[in-house]
Amino acid sequence: MNIKPLGDRVLVKPATEVEVKKGGIIIPDSAKEKPQEGTVVAIGTGKLDEHGKLIPFNVKKGDRVLMPKYGGTEVKIDDVEHQIIREEDILGVIS
Repeated sequence: MNIKPLGDRVLVKPATEVEVKKGGIIIPDSAKEKPQEGTVVAIGTGKLDEHGKLIPFNVKKGDRVLMPKYGGTEVKIDDVEHQIIREEDILGVIS
């Protein structure tokens, strides 16, 4: 499946966290925190300013970014979790 975000939205694949079991305790998925890091998979068409001029994106495909813990829309693409968020909600680019 191929998804192209619209407007100023960005499709991000969250980073998978390595599960560490200490003392034999297994933490269920419902108790785990959402990853705040991910990779930009696709960007939308862009946002227009008040004069109708296209504002360029600050992120590009392949960038590692910090996302808010809550927000955006979770979607499943080919059985892989992704998140669609607005570019303005991205906290930073990891270099």
